Amino acid sequence: MSTALQLLLELATSWWTAGLLVSFAAIAFHWTTATFGYWRDRGVPYVRPTVPLFGNIASMALGTEHQTRMFGRIYDAFRGHRYVGMYQMRTPHLLVCDPELVNRVLIGDFAHFTDHGVYTSSTDENPLANTMFNMTGTQWKVMRQKLSPAFTAGKLRHMRGQIAACSEQLMRNVAADVPATGGSMEVRDVLGKYSTDVIGTCAFGLQLNVISDDQSAFRRYGKTVFQPSFRLLFKDLAWLISPALRRALRISDFPQDAVQFFTDAFTDILRYRQEHGLVRDDLVQSLIQARTDLVVNKTEPSVTFLETDIVANAFNLFAVGFETVSTAMSFCLYELALKKPIQDKVREEMHATKNQHSGEIDDEFLKELHYLEMVLAETLRKYPPLITLFREATQDYQVPDDTLVIEKGTKVLIPAYAIHHDYRYYPDPETFDPNRFSPEEKAKRPKGTYMPFGDGPRICIGKRFAEMEMKLALTELLTKYEVEPCDKTIPMRFSQKSLLITPENGIWLKFKPINTAN
Repeated sequence: MSTALQLLLELATSWWTAGLLVSFAAIAFHWTTATFGYWRDRGVPYVRPTVPLFGNIASMALGTEHQTRMFGRIYDAFRGHRYVGMYQMRTPHLLVCDPELVNRVLIGDFAHFTDHGVYTSSTDENPLANTMFNMTGTQWKVMRQKLSPAFTAGKLRHMRGQIAACSEQLMRNVAADVPATGGSMEVRDVLGKYSTDVIGTCAFGLQLNVISDDQSAFRRYGKTVFQPSFRLLFKDLAWLISPALRRALRISDFPQDAVQFFTDAFTDILRYRQEHGLVRDDLVQSLIQARTDLVVNKTEPSVTFLETDIVANAFNLFAVGFETVSTAMSFCLYELALKKPIQDKVREEMHATKNQHSGEIDDEFLKELHYLEMVLAETLRKYPPLITLFREATQDYQVPDDTLVIEKGTKVLIPAYAIHHDYRYYPDPETFDPNRFSPEEKAKRPKGTYMPFGDGPRICIGKRFAEMEMKLALTELLTKYEVEPCDKTIPMRFSQKSLLITPENGIWLKFKPINTAN
């Protein structure tokens, strides 16, 4: 072959390769940006996507900006708008910012937004996937009806004594770890053990004794479920790129060893109680009844329920029951340690109320802790468990007094953290001020501006249980100890990898015993 012909062939090959690469790049660019005209075409104010594929969340996905800042930045830039369009990866999302519209989505027009719209793994990938949080439509409604009786006022009264016993064990362990002159502890771990014991005892009849057992499998695997990781971030990003990609990758929601442990544990609990005819007034009994009605007798023929659905909901209520409660109490103690006058006022109320009830910590005692309720409300305002609330339009929705129709299947986000930190509703929002939740101040704020537990029909099913648990533990701690910053206490920073609001490096505080003579 002549040199000239060889050069021509090499040139043709290079042009063909270059053309192929250009074509591939053009196709990839088109695919990664094909959805980016969605909000423009509908006349919705929107954040212009800056990076192909990533849309508006490149900074969050790459770990250079926390979710609270990212959503807060978008919310602030469009302050005064009822809603704003944005793109999480390729997926269009509508950020609903107006309190009146928030209230309609969560409560008034809930029938149009019944589902969370979050990707659910198949039971092959994760037997614990189909929880009540992920359930949709009729299936969610039926399961909610079956489990709600476990959290009635009567059931909560029955659980109070069990929670109190866990609180007493908590105090014995704190006393063993804290010298008479005071000592420091990482409170989130300590309170996580307490919350694990509470939910295990009250909901499942388990004497886990996690408070005293550092090697508890329930605590160890429970922590891994919520442990921030690249795997969890990648899982969510893959779903936002394309649900088909998420399915193809078969990334489990949780580590497989944790999935196996909790699947086996809760299956055994349910089976043992049924086989031995054990009946207790707790959550397991509601789950057993749900299994009998929905799986065995199929009393809801329009919806299919599996054994795994019952076990998944047992796990979900256990996991949420210890993680969110222990984190909220930890944030509360952190703020009280930094705000001594507020801590003193909480303690004074507790002592005064105890005296009125002859030292008895009963239901009436808990109801009269009004200032503590304000403190907890302010804690959950400043540190809501979820940064955003998720909804999906289950049918077309005409926005009242507007031209926009939110189409069926549209993902809707409610920026709870940003709304909780909006100076129009909460002046000087970074300041911890329980007086915001006095009856007079609450009456001034519009509905749709406070939602730490969600709101409407899908509000957290265990809200009252969580509030009772926090009141009991904080009463025990604050009447026996003063809480102060220590040399390990650092300014609050949130973990970049977690979808929940969690402290990056734990919360270290000093506990100083109070003279019992006082």
